Amino acid sequence: MNEVEKPTPKDKEVLVRVQAASINYGNLVLLKGEPKLARLAFGICKPKYVIPGGDISGKVEAVGENVRMFEIGDEVFGDLSSCGWGGFAEYVAVPESALASKPKNISFEEAAAVPMAAVTALQAIRNKGKLQPGQRVLINGASGGVGTFAVQIAKALGAEVTGVVSTKHVPITQTIGADYVIDYIKEDFSKNPERYDLIIAANGNHPISVYKRLLNPTGTFVAVGGSYNQTFQALLLGPLYSMWSKQKMNSFLQRANQQDLIFIQQLIEEGKVHPIIDRIYSIDEIVEAFQYFEEGHSKGKVIITM
Repeated sequence: MNEVEKPTPKDKEVLVRVQAASINYGNLVLLKGEPKLARLAFGICKPKYVIPGGDISGKVEAVGENVRMFEIGDEVFGDLSSCGWGGFAEYVAVPESALASKPKNISFEEAAAVPMAAVTALQAIRNKGKLQPGQRVLINGASGGVGTFAVQIAKALGAEVTGVVSTKHVPITQTIGADYVIDYIKEDFSKNPERYDLIIAANGNHPISVYKRLLNPTGTFVAVGGSYNQTFQALLLGPLYSMWSKQKMNSFLQRANQQDLIFIQQLIEEGKVHPIIDRIYSIDEIVEAFQYFEEGHSKGKVIITM
């Protein structure tokens, strides 16, 4: 653990005393530099950002000039991935545009679980998938960080949702509102006779031809996670499939967005979405936290408290 100077907020920045943060896939990419292509953004030979950590929750301790949205003492949460990271620390200076007011009905730990994963799910479902009420959605990896939010957001937007998970995660997937749950240990979902209007791949390792077969003739597939093979197939072959068919096969990369975060905040306060936490570690246990996260079997989010 290293000591650094306490940051000072600049123009339009606030100083947040961090209460909790969460681990996301981007943190692993930043630290390990894999896949190699990601080094163009995160640093060729060493990490470009000294302190990782994207999702945070905490209290505003100081404000810079021209800050309009927040005051000292406000409880906030946000995604720092587009403004220098730095969430795994006691304090971080953040542009006010990266934050929203913390939902009043959840804890700081729960709030830290939300920003990146929930906004990823929202943008994949609403923006890329263009989900309409009454449509049928399949979510592969429905018990993970993005997947648990995807199930709840799709339900909140009026969809019928089927989640694909392992046996031990069937109960939680039912609890968060999935209409149907496929246990991939017992059943090969790729042989499912059902067809879907939207498929979200939040995990998994399947050729995108499998997802194409499971789509309705005008359905949409969106890859937001899973194996490198699955991701690169969506990136490279998806446009070709889409060119010759009414089906759309998309890869997707989340972008931090304050208005989307505020939308999620409202869903949480309305009781339509609730973050799922698997484990909570202290900052002194951050190595163990990353080791557990990297195993890839977490149920919801892994949280770091300061």
